[in-house]
Amino acid sequence: MKLRCWIRDLGLGARFVLAGGPADRLRGLLTAVGAGLGVALLLLATALPHALSARDQRGLARQETSRSARPMPASDRTLLIADVDTRFRESGIRGRLLEPEGANSPLPPGLSSFPAPGEMAVSPALERLLRSPGARLLRERLPYHVTGTIAEAGLVGPDELAYYAGTRQLSQKERGSNGFVSRIDHFGAVPDARRGDPVLLLLTLLVVVALLTPIGVFVAAAVRFGGERRDRRLAALRLVGADAHTARRIAAGESLVGALLGLVLGAGLFVLGRRLAGHVAPFGVSVFPSDLVPAPLLAALVAVAVPGAAVGVTVLALRRVTAEPLGVVRSVRPAGRRLWWRLLLPAAGFVLLAPELGRGDGQSFHRSYVVTASVLVLLGVTALLPWAVDRFVGRLGGGPLSWQLAVRRLQSGTDSAGRGAAGITVAVAGAIALQMLFAAVDADYVKSTGDDLSRAQMVVMLPPGTSLSEGSARLARVRGVRGTDALYSAAVGDSARDPGVSAELTVGSCAALREVARLDSCRDGDVFAAPDPSAGSAATTLGRAGTLYIDSSYGSYTGLQIPFRMPAGGAKRASARPDPAGSLHGGILATPGAVPGAASAALQGTVYVRLDEAVPDARDEVRTAAAALGPLADAVTMVATRESARYASIRTALFIGAALVSALIGAGLLVSQLEQLQDRGPLLAFLRALGTPRRTLGLSLLWQTALPVAVGLLPAAATGLALGAVLQRMSGGPVRADWPALCVLGGIGASLALLVTVLSVPVLLRLVRAEGLRTE
Repeated sequence: MKLRCWIRDLGLGARFVLAGGPADRLRGLLTAVGAGLGVALLLLATALPHALSARDQRGLARQETSRSARPMPASDRTLLIADVDTRFRESGIRGRLLEPEGANSPLPPGLSSFPAPGEMAVSPALERLLRSPGARLLRERLPYHVTGTIAEAGLVGPDELAYYAGTRQLSQKERGSNGFVSRIDHFGAVPDARRGDPVLLLLTLLVVVALLTPIGVFVAAAVRFGGERRDRRLAALRLVGADAHTARRIAAGESLVGALLGLVLGAGLFVLGRRLAGHVAPFGVSVFPSDLVPAPLLAALVAVAVPGAAVGVTVLALRRVTAEPLGVVRSVRPAGRRLWWRLLLPAAGFVLLAPELGRGDGQSFHRSYVVTASVLVLLGVTALLPWAVDRFVGRLGGGPLSWQLAVRRLQSGTDSAGRGAAGITVAVAGAIALQMLFAAVDADYVKSTGDDLSRAQMVVMLPPGTSLSEGSARLARVRGVRGTDALYSAAVGDSARDPGVSAELTVGSCAALREVARLDSCRDGDVFAAPDPSAGSAATTLGRAGTLYIDSSYGSYTGLQIPFRMPAGGAKRASARPDPAGSLHGGILATPGAVPGAASAALQGTVYVRLDEAVPDARDEVRTAAAALGPLADAVTMVATRESARYASIRTALFIGAALVSALIGAGLLVSQLEQLQDRGPLLAFLRALGTPRRTLGLSLLWQTALPVAVGLLPAAATGLALGAVLQRMSGGPVRADWPALCVLGGIGASLALLVTVLSVPVLLRLVRAEGLRTE
């Protein structure tokens, strides 16, 4: 019998929305839009794990690997491959040179056949880039004829820039020991099954929590859109004989319809966004539409949770409203909200975290209750907000007319205003805690490279065999280059085979050698011995030898050795100093006139390039010039710091999610504002008819939106700082706050309120016209 009553009353509530007047249908639409936006983001959140996993799997499947740890002999099942990655402006390009050694050579994923020498297969994104008018330098750098396209199986995302080019030169340049060319027999790598970094795991989970919690709060608020008009209708139902329980069930039915429509709308928005996913790449991360597949269990949970939240939130919200036959008892001052139970959620969260404060090693971050505690703390902000808004606006008094209109509106009912601000407060609290944790662990994942950017801004690795003068001379003539210093290196020993003493040989002009050593005097033909603390006295010993042997097999001393006769009297003394990349070149230093011409085949060149930063595309000019020296030449931009790839991906995910959640919160505030304007339309029109300036009404709208947000930012900041401090203690880092960054986070929340007000003004101006006084 009770179930039949629920079904009957829920159905009656649904008919009020679907068969009611235009105002009822509009409120149902607003609820559906709000819930639909939340559902779309929730479905996206359930699909992202599969999308990111698919990207990782394709990345692993195309990794070139060998089944043997030893150098592999050539066979009809092997492939020579060279890494020729490059960059064009700010975009990275993945490149590989391929030379199959037999009919059964492994084919890279995404290719149907090997490109012939001089031809290449490219990703669709790279093909579009090559055809663009501004890609002249890139076309010159990749002088291959495009004959094919890399399929989805060979790309991590639709916007990835990648190519495979065919060649017959790798067998002549094979050097397995230094990574220029590798011989492989298959593609595909096994994912690392080791336990992940607990700090990075916590960062990942907290990013998910900090992004999903505001969405859940928003959906719970969206199902209450139009609540004030609904409550007045409940009073009319009480007048015709409905009891309080029946009225609540009817109200739940109205919310349920909006939530179900929101599910349909959210699913539609997700499908539309899924189709557009291949055309957008926020923060450089793109996914194929086919990868965005919601996890069935999580999608089912969303489908059940949203309608369930609609019914539960509506019934709980009506406990503070008494719908009586003669009206809604809300005009009298309600009993004050109690604070004690609102503090239970954050208190429980901090109690769970308290036992781990003394450890300070980050090893407890993998424990599930750390995430549970963080969720409780963030949800506690939402519970505190209504109490804080009530206490604050209840003490406000006189002021300008716009201020008084807004304050009186908030004092008559803060629930609707608080619902809009709840998403902002919980998002700001989570962002502050995450920002503090990122700041605490940043030094562990962002390392200094040692590059001295005042001495050079790029470094070009030249392939073996490049002339001692050709590389630096050609690069020095490139547009945007102010100067170059070329250094060439190889191993040198005191005998042709199995040397007793060996060291590094560095060849360069006097100016270039002064970049790696302190020289008293220098002229072409000189040789220097620069002791390296890590190599002991090898440089001093070799500096006194009559003849040295330059290793042409690059460290193994198994190939033809090139004799190098030392000058009479031995090598001069020098002291090593860090080069522009921060490395020491101890050992034997020689000018070009001192080494035999045959040594060029054994020397590997490194050219440090000084750029004129005012020249557009100077770095791409250097990359293109380096590629002209040989396909294996590698031009790298020097940077002061380098960060962990996984750490960077987590931070990128946070930026993407924060942008989406901010848009959702702004849309929720706007929908809530429009709903309140629709309910107050006749009153606003009446005030305008009495002579109230439009400017005053617009300012009252701003105060009405901004005050709850401003009040909510205070507990949000306090909670975020407290949670962030606890997480910093657990990570072992110092407890500190980046106040400028925290001010920016608060400013984002305030700017959302201002933006929503500006977007609401056109609706306000339409409602205050004389036609707004009409009623039915």
